[in-house]
Amino acid sequence: MDARAIIAKVRRGKDPSPDELTWFANGLATRAVSDAQAGAFAMAVCLKGLGDEGRVALTTGMRDSGDVMKWDLPGPVLDKHSTGGVGDPVSLILAPALAACDVFVPMVSGRGLGHTGGTLDKLEAIPGLSTDVPPATFRAITRDIGCAIVSATKAIAPADKRLYAIRDVTATVESVDLICASILSKKLAAGLEGLVLDVKAGSGAFMKSPAEAMTLANALVSTANGAGTPTAAFITDMSQPLAPSLGNAVEVATCLEILSGNRSAAPRLHDLTVALCARVLALAGHAEGEAEERVSAAISSGHAMVCFASMVRAMGGPPDIAEDWHTHLPKAPVIGDVLAPKDGTIARIDGEKLGLTVVQMGGGRQVETDRIDPRVGLSDVLPLGAKVSRGDPIATIHAADEDSAQEAAHATLRAIEIGEPTEIEDLIIERINP
Repeated sequence: MDARAIIAKVRRGKDPSPDELTWFANGLATRAVSDAQAGAFAMAVCLKGLGDEGRVALTTGMRDSGDVMKWDLPGPVLDKHSTGGVGDPVSLILAPALAACDVFVPMVSGRGLGHTGGTLDKLEAIPGLSTDVPPATFRAITRDIGCAIVSATKAIAPADKRLYAIRDVTATVESVDLICASILSKKLAAGLEGLVLDVKAGSGAFMKSPAEAMTLANALVSTANGAGTPTAAFITDMSQPLAPSLGNAVEVATCLEILSGNRSAAPRLHDLTVALCARVLALAGHAEGEAEERVSAAISSGHAMVCFASMVRAMGGPPDIAEDWHTHLPKAPVIGDVLAPKDGTIARIDGEKLGLTVVQMGGGRQVETDRIDPRVGLSDVLPLGAKVSRGDPIATIHAADEDSAQEAAHATLRAIEIGEPTEIEDLIIERINP
């Protein structure tokens, strides 16, 4: 095999063989492929594409460039992946809810990216908890409790880690083929028997239109199924935050409200979580309607909370998180309301601006070395369609100091438009089956 010949094929619009793409993926992991060759390959794929068969081959090659987990458990091994949005802590409810339904969820998650929050950052807002666990501990927690949410080890899809870093500095991040290979190589390395994808569309997502989201979702579903993992997807609305909270500790608090049985704390978050759980259970052979009822009951009964609390304890968090989470979660020193400047209806929310507001407060990273402040964020953000009078609270700021709070309040007012009522998009815009 010769990296130069493979790159030349892609550049000319010809499809490399699956063996060639597998070799190239392995070369990324072993460094038999140089940085210059990896960059040239990424640019060629960005411009010419790989085709369906090539996308599957690159994905499985990158998956197999490191450890691939195998399980022998008394139930299905399932997971979910979201393409990212604001106020979207679905994973923190979904994993324990599925565990409460006799499913095993070995969830390898990520950090915040751009204006979107990261599942690992949110979970680590719980004092003492670490998502960096050895593989043996990951296996034990998944087996004994039913779910574990952890960071990827260096042995998981090392080809992706190398190629992603190169894409980041060569303006090749947007390639659908490379996005699919990156997302799925890590997810499928967990040894899944079923996967549901939540592909976001709207102001708070990376994909701003349903058409863009549909293109990505179809590619992800066909690739994952081509790689041997039954996979379905939803296109979901991100024209407003999924939950009324954006930030780390405040989003965990919202999840714990729902796990305590309080659906009204974030009904859209609750309902989407239940729908995603039911869809992935259907991939494992359950009737989807009955699965929705079972998941809803697992949450409302407190069974899912028991699974979440057990996972938190096993990962170093407080043993009484279920009973005393209000005490354990860190609180910002400055908390204040953002007031509506006029009468009207919440007509538009720029989710990306709201997400960046939280990042600038310290709730995300502007450079890789930044430390996250888990206390800061926004809560009680009013949804689209809410009627307000001048002086009513439209959001609550949680800030580290007064200056930061003032800046965040001004930014929030710029991101939330008060005007005439507008049509609100359905929460689930489209469903894509295997």
